[in-house]
Amino acid sequence: MKAAKVILFIIAAFFLIFSFLLFLGSGGQGGSPAWITIGFILAILGFILIFLATRVKTQSDQAANVTLNVDLPGKVSMDTIKCKSCGGTLSPENIKMVAGAPVVTCPYCNTTYQLTEEPKW
Repeated sequence: MKAAKVILFIIAAFFLIFSFLLFLGSGGQGGSPAWITIGFILAILGFILIFLATRVKTQSDQAANVTLNVDLPGKVSMDTIKCKSCGGTLSPENIKMVAGAPVVTCPYCNTTYQLTEEPKW
């Protein structure tokens, strides 16, 4: 798809350049008033091709799914996490990554707070 965009832009550039040359040549000694009409047609086609080239979607323009896997060093066991507000038990499904930080939302009281890791020393 990216090649199609480049080709459309190149053809549009040729159309616009030739339309400009036809506009200039129509005023000279060997020029013809029909050249102005042809120049307008080429200019309109050039702008239509530019419009179409900007509307072509590529795979990089589409949204991508990102999966975040956390590899913890050594043997790690998960303690029960309790809500700081209501004391309800929180499960791993209640933890989400928001802007690169783990955030917990309590399913009982809807309190949201960021998880912080205490230093290991």
